[in-house]
Amino acid sequence: MPMREVPGGVEIDLWVQPRASKTSVVGPQGDAIKVRVAAPPVDGKANAELVRFLAKRLGVPRSAVEVVRGETGRRKTVRIAGLTPAEARTRLGAPPR
Repeated sequence: MPMREVPGGVEIDLWVQPRASKTSVVGPQGDAIKVRVAAPPVDGKANAELVRFLAKRLGVPRSAVEVVRGETGRRKTVRIAGLTPAEARTRLGAPPR
């Protein structure tokens, strides 16, 4: 399950594709949500772009978005403070579970 409720928010499992032409949510990718990121995976640029994009798309401050697993890999888990899984699904445009 790509989203689960945690104390104070939600965790989302992502499959991140760096160096895309634009940053966007693609949809389901196995047991994760695929996100294309328009930044290279160098010096944390892809993670910074991912955090910026998710904060804007989810309507939360950047400080509410944290990469908690997979900092250097394509498979990541992010924690979003202040949202429920249902709110996150709706705002990301992810299919309901």
